[in-house]
Order: sequence, then C-alpha cells, then structure tokens
Amino acid sequence: MFDSSPTPSNVVFALDSGSQSSGSGAPSAVSDAEALDAYSRAVSDVVDRVGPSVVRIDIKRNGANGGSGSGVIVSPDGLVLTNSHVVQGARGAEVLTLEGRQFHARVLGDDPDCDLALLRIDDSVTLPAAKLGDSSKLRRGQIAIAIGNPLGFDATVTAGVVSALGRSLRSKSGRMIEDVVQTDAALNPGNSGGPLVSSAGEVIGINTAIIMGAQGICFAVASNTANFVLGEIARHGRVRRAYIGLGGGTAPIPRRIALRLGLTQTTGARILSIEQSGPADHAGLLTGDMIIALDGRPVNGVEDLLRLLDADKINRTISVDILRRSEQKRVWIGPTERGVALPAPSPRVAGRGLG
Repeated sequence: MFDSSPTPSNVVFALDSGSQSSGSGAPSAVSDAEALDAYSRAVSDVVDRVGPSVVRIDIKRNGANGGSGSGVIVSPDGLVLTNSHVVQGARGAEVLTLEGRQFHARVLGDDPDCDLALLRIDDSVTLPAAKLGDSSKLRRGQIAIAIGNPLGFDATVTAGVVSALGRSLRSKSGRMIEDVVQTDAALNPGNSGGPLVSSAGEVIGINTAIIMGAQGICFAVASNTANFVLGEIARHGRVRRAYIGLGGGTAPIPRRIALRLGLTQTTGARILSIEQSGPADHAGLLTGDMIIALDGRPVNGVEDLLRLLDADKINRTISVDILRRSEQKRVWIGPTERGVALPAPSPRVAGRGLG
C-alpha cells in the first residue's frame, strides 16, 4: 500500500573539512570520497545497498507492451512488491534486475484497495532483497530516497525528505489507503512500485502516486501496510476484509440532535443503499440510517467505516450504533468475508460501495 531510524547524528549538510593547504599555498589533492559531503555519502551508501533489489516490471498483453513500472525484491527467493496499478490485473510479468537478468514472475495476489501487488519469480534463484522497515517510527524531515525506473530510465535515484505522515489517499477501488507517507523525493510515471528508502537502508514505503501539476508532493504506501498486505497474500492469496453490504457517504449530524444526545462527533456515515440479503439487511439497517460507531469505535464518515471493516471483524457479531429519525439505536451485525466489491450505488444517490 511497510526499524527505520531518523537521519544518523553523523550526517551533516556540509563538506568535510579534509582539505589542507600545502607549504606552497596550493590546495592538496582530495579524493572523491573525501570530497563528498556526508549527505551524499549517506544517499550513495543506501543506493549501493538497496539498488540491486530494485527491478523493472514489464506487463505484456497479447504479445504487446501493457505498461511498465518498478518493484522491489523483499525475499531472496524472489518475492517482489509493486503497485496494483502496475500489474493492472495481469497474471504474470517480466522482471528485469539492475544486473540485466530477466525473469518471468507470477502475480501471487493483487490488492487494489491498498494499491499493492505481490509477485513471485518463477526461477529457482537467490536474489538481493531489501528489508521492510517500521514506518511507525518515521519522523518528518528525515532522509527519503526513491529508486525506480521513471519514464523508462532504469535505476534512477532521487532524494528528499519525509514531508508528512499519516496521509490518506483514495485508491482506484474507492477505499482510502491509510497512513500514507508524503515525500518530496521526485517521482514520475515508472517510479510506481519502487521503494522509498530511509537512510538506514530500509524500505519505508512503496511509491504509488504523485499530484499532477504540483511539485514535491509525492506519496508512498507505508511499509507497515505493505508488510501486512504481503503477509495476507502469502497466507491467503488475497487480503481479507470484512463485508457488510451497503453503500454510503459522509454526512453531517444535525447540531440539535448531537446536543440532545450528547454526541461529540459532528459527522457520520449515512447509508444510501443496502444489498438485499446482505449482513446489513439481515441486521435491520435501513437507508437513511447514519452509522456513528462500529464495534465501539466512533465512525465519523465513510473512511472510518472502511478502515474499521478489517479481517478481525469477519464472522464476528459486532455492534453498530446508528441515528434513525433523530433517535440513537444499537443493532448487531455479522460481517462476512468480502469476495467481490459491491457495485456502485444507484446513480440517484451519491456514495460508493463499502466492503
């Protein structure tokens, strides 16, 4: 959609004071290593360590080029993380390493909700693998290095900082990707699926998106999210999420109702459509109801509801607190495992299907 440490204390943004004047007054010769400042050395060291694990991914459709992107090897036996939008529903891909070795890879699983996919290289090989760091330990301002194949220029490196943490980004499936890392390390089409790396040489994110027309606003799915998705796909072939069978949208709670009921939240998730015979229908939920809590956790809108419908809720009976005609009620619902995403709600209502 994933331990990174902040910039090492010995990294400074100044040239080393290694140049001394000779007796004749002429500066002494300085080696390349001495001329590089600490920031450059930090970036170069990371690229030397992680670069060999970064690959180019080419998608073929009916013998024709179906697009390309980047990926990162996360296991020596050939597991490769990339973006879902790089794979685009394909079952296989061609993988090209920095050394020029080419392999065929199978798509083990594709998770559009977090824009991540996991591939496995078919050949029995041992490959250089990058380590997924702990994105919860990231700090704004620490070094962030992007490695990938932008616009077909293989093994390109850009560097910047972690600009912000905890961003939310809407995936193509409509779900919100939570805990997204924002960086100013330059990204371009083709960087998608490549790693965002810390100064400790650990992958802290999988590069996923840019804002067209903006400069220095780029996003990566956090490594902790990627780690979760990797584990789910490796175990189940997919990412398991709970399903309740309704469509909705974020809506304000009337102030007079909030005051009368003692509610501190100002918005909730209004139900706009309900799938017949689904969990929400069986629970007695109605269109027009506003969900304000799920399993005891507040719901301030559709994004909260999507985030809370995780695998832990599958096949459990959980509480749903709703507002119905200005009265607060509690019903009980049994989410099931989501198979296929719900179709979009009727064009007569605004909103999107919920898993």
